Amino acid sequence: MDLSFFQSETAQRLRAEGRAEGRAERIQLLLDHRGVEVSEEERARIAGCTDMGALDAWFVRAIAASSVAEVFGPEGD
Repeated sequence: MDLSFFQSETAQRLRAEGRAEGRAERIQLLLDHRGVEVSEEERARIAGCTDMGALDAWFVRAIAASSVAEVFGPEGD
């Protein structure tokens, strides 16, 4: 059985996209659960982000943030 596809760049990219998508969904779920208002533009920004470092930072900030501006940080990361 040829398993080379699972080690290919395409497979790695697809896995990374899936991880980013899942992280973005968790951020939005957390914000929704906490009652933080999120505009459609902000939802699109979160959903479209593929930078795992930024998504990790946003998730940590979302734990205590009272606005999406606080989630994105002082420089709007």
